[in-house]
Amino acid sequence: GAALLGGGVVYALSSGVFGISPPRAAVVTGFYIGACGAVAGFMRASYPHSAIGLCNLVTLVRLALTIALVAPILGGGSGPGWGVFTVAVLALALDGLDGWLARRQHLSSAFGARFDMEVDSGLSLILALNAFVAGSIGPLVLLLGLPRYAFAVAGLFLPWLARPLPNRFGRKVACVLQIGALIALQAPGLPSGLTGLACVAAAVGLGVSFGRDVRWLHRRRA
Repeated sequence: GAALLGGGVVYALSSGVFGISPPRAAVVTGFYIGACGAVAGFMRASYPHSAIGLCNLVTLVRLALTIALVAPILGGGSGPGWGVFTVAVLALALDGLDGWLARRQHLSSAFGARFDMEVDSGLSLILALNAFVAGSIGPLVLLLGLPRYAFAVAGLFLPWLARPLPNRFGRKVACVLQIGALIALQAPGLPSGLTGLACVAAAVGLGVSFGRDVRWLHRRRA
């Protein structure tokens, strides 16, 4: 039921806020429903609690907001806009609330942490694509949306990279810096100097975070 309500939100944002045609809005909504199906499958396989909890519902809302941001990409982009900026800010603002609710309701799980992380990764990639399609910055911005997926692909060839990592606050800081920089690129009228500075700061933060994780995994690869 929550997924169906989220689908309505995705369609409304796609057609009402981002102004794409009904068929394209239906395609975006289809992406969301497909993602919800994947989430349900992983939840059935690994979620240890009997209640879904508000924590996972908040993450589901974040997923809906994230998928809705595909709409401007399908629309061809029209430059930075306040619609994309506002939806992205809301998606980022809800980050952290799901974890707090999970701890408060005693519903913390590896599934919930993974769900939250994948939504963050998706949000980063979609915002990078929005910035590129809108023409606010060159193709190098796509590198800010790809590190998580590049890391996952590398793990297919180097199994030691796919091993579990300890929780680190610095990793979350790097993620917020990454998404914050990508959100800033969606703001109309942002000076090019600030755009470049935000991208460099985010890239440095991601490099340090991923580099530290790779070094930690490499030392324990045996």
